[in-house]
Amino acid sequence: MRKLLKYLKDYRKESILAPLFKMLEASFELFVPLVMAQIIDVGIKNEDTGYILRMGGILVLLAVVGLTCSLTAQYFAARAAVGFSTSLRNDLFRHIQTLSYTEQDVVGTATLITRMTSDVNQVQSGLNLTLRLLLRSPFIVLGAMVMSFTVNAKAALTFLVTIPLLCLVVFGIMAISMPLYKKVQQQLDQVTRTTRENLTGVRVIRAFNRQEAETRRFQEENGLLVQSQVFVGKISALMNPITYVIINLSIVAIIWISGKQVNIGVLTQGETVALVNYMSQILVELIKMANLIVSMSKAFACANRISAVMDIETSIVGGTYDGRKDTVTVKPPETIVGASGESDPEKADNEKSRKSGQDAGKTKTACAAHCVSFKDVFFRYKNAKEDSLEEIGFDVQPGQTVGIIGGTGSGKTSVVNLIPRFYDVREGQVLVDGTDVREYTLDALRDKVGVVPQKSVLFKGTLRENMCWGKKDATDEEIYQALDTAQAREFVEQKGQGLSLEIEQNGKNLSGGQRQRLTIARALVKQPEILIMDDSASALDFATDAALRHAIKENTQNMTVFIVSQRVSTIRNADLILVMDDGKLAGLGTHSELLKCCEVYREICLSQLSREEVQ
Repeated sequence: MRKLLKYLKDYRKESILAPLFKMLEASFELFVPLVMAQIIDVGIKNEDTGYILRMGGILVLLAVVGLTCSLTAQYFAARAAVGFSTSLRNDLFRHIQTLSYTEQDVVGTATLITRMTSDVNQVQSGLNLTLRLLLRSPFIVLGAMVMSFTVNAKAALTFLVTIPLLCLVVFGIMAISMPLYKKVQQQLDQVTRTTRENLTGVRVIRAFNRQEAETRRFQEENGLLVQSQVFVGKISALMNPITYVIINLSIVAIIWISGKQVNIGVLTQGETVALVNYMSQILVELIKMANLIVSMSKAFACANRISAVMDIETSIVGGTYDGRKDTVTVKPPETIVGASGESDPEKADNEKSRKSGQDAGKTKTACAAHCVSFKDVFFRYKNAKEDSLEEIGFDVQPGQTVGIIGGTGSGKTSVVNLIPRFYDVREGQVLVDGTDVREYTLDALRDKVGVVPQKSVLFKGTLRENMCWGKKDATDEEIYQALDTAQAREFVEQKGQGLSLEIEQNGKNLSGGQRQRLTIARALVKQPEILIMDDSASALDFATDAALRHAIKENTQNMTVFIVSQRVSTIRNADLILVMDDGKLAGLGTHSELLKCCEVYREICLSQLSREEVQ
C-alpha cells in the first residue's frame, strides 16, 4: 500500500483538508452532551423556557456547522479518492501495456482485469473512508473519554476499562479477517476467469451442448467464493454484537455509579445524561470504526495485489538502435535477457566473444545482407519444462515470401513471434537487417513489422479508425489500396458506408472471413518492411485465398512476407518454405525441393493434395 501512496501527491491539500474538517465536525459534536446537560440541569430544573430556547438554538447552530464541515470533508475526501484511483488505474493500464507476452501469459488476463476494476474500486472506497473516519473516530472516542472526566472522574473510570476492551475486540477481528479477505479476492479472480472463458467460448459451449456442465462448473466456483465471503463475513459480523454488549454493560455501570452519586447530590441528572451520551457516541464511532476496518482490510489486500502487478518487470527491454541502416549503438552484453526475464551470464559471454573488439556504446555498420536471420535459436515459454523451438536457423533475403507449415503445436507461431520480439530467445539470435532484435528499440523494430495474428481482432469504431492503427496519417487512397490487396473492398462498398462503416467490438457485425481480410488490410496500410501473416486466411475460401496471395505478391514486391498456414496450397509458391515438426526445422527449401528431400512435408502434401498434384 505504501508504494501506491505516491498517487496522492497531487492531492495533498485534499488529503489534509478532509480529515481536518472531519475533526472540526467531531469537536462540535463533543459539545452537544454538555449543552444537553445544561438544558436539563438549568432550563428544565428552573422551568426557564427562554434558557431552553437559547440552548436549543446553540444545538441547532452546532448541527449546521457540523453538517457544513461534514459535507466539505466529504467533498475533499471524494476528490482525493477519485483522483487517486484515476491516476493509479491509468498507470496500471500503462504498465500492463509494457508487459511482454511472457508476463501476461503467467499472470493471466482474468487476474489483470480484476486488478484494473474490482481491486482499484475497492482501494478507492477504502481511501475515501480512511480520509473521513480514520482520525475522526479515534478522536471522538478519546475526546468523549476526556470530556467524561470533566463531568465526573469516578464515573468516567468506566471509560478506561471499556475503550481498551473495545480496541482489543476490533483490532483482533481485523487481524483475523485481513488474510481471509485476500483469499476472497483470489477466489474472485477464479470466478472472473471462469466467466470470461464461458463468455468467450459461448459458441463452442453450445456447439458441444455443454451448457449444464459449464453452469455446474460456474456454480462450484461461485459457491467457493460465497463460502469464503460468508466465513469472513461471519467473523466481521461478530464485531457489532460484541461492541454493543460491551457498550451496554458500560452504560449500565455508568447509571449504577451515577445513580448513587445523584442520590447524595454529588452528580446531577444532566451530567448523568451527558455521560450516557458520551458512551453512546463511543458506540456509534466504534461501529463506524469496525466498518472502516473491514473496508481497510479489503483495500489493503487489493492494494497489495495491485502492487504485485506493478512490481512485475517486463522481460522485453528495448536496445538503443533506432532502426537506421547506417549506425547502431550496441547494447552492453550483460543486459541481454532471456525469456525468463533474468540475465543470462552464459549468453552474455557469447555476446562478448561475438562482439570482440567493440565496446558498449560503440557504433558499427549494420549488415543488411539478409532481411531476417535466425541463428541457432532455442526458445522456451515461461515455466515450461522443455524448449518449444530447438536449433532453428535460416536466412531470408529482402523481398522474399516465406511459407511456414507444420502440424498443430509444431512451433510455427512461436517462430514468427520472435521477429517482432513478442518473446525473447533463450539461446541464439534473431537478426533483422543484420542487427539483433534485442538491440533495436521496440518502437523501431515494430515499425518495421506488420503482424496479422491468428485471431482476427478489430476494435469498436469506424473502419477508417481501425485501418489507421499502423499509420495514423494514412490517406483514403492508401486505405482503399490496402483493401483492394486484401480482397476486402468489394464487401466494404456493398455495406454502403465506405470508410465510415461502424465496426462493433471485436468486429461482431462482420463474418470471420471479412474480419480476417480487414486485419490483413490494416497491416498492409502500415506498409511494413516485414509482413507476418499468422494463419490469417483460414476463414477464406480457396479462390479468395488465391486472389489474396496473388495481390500481395504483385503489390508488395519490396516487402518480406512470412505466411504461416496449414494449407499447402497457400505456401507452395513461396520463395522459401520452412517445415516445422515438434519445435524443430524439419525442412527448408522450395516446394519442389522439399517434396524430394523432406518426408514430413511430403506427408502433409499427400494429406491435402492428390497424388498427381504432389508428383
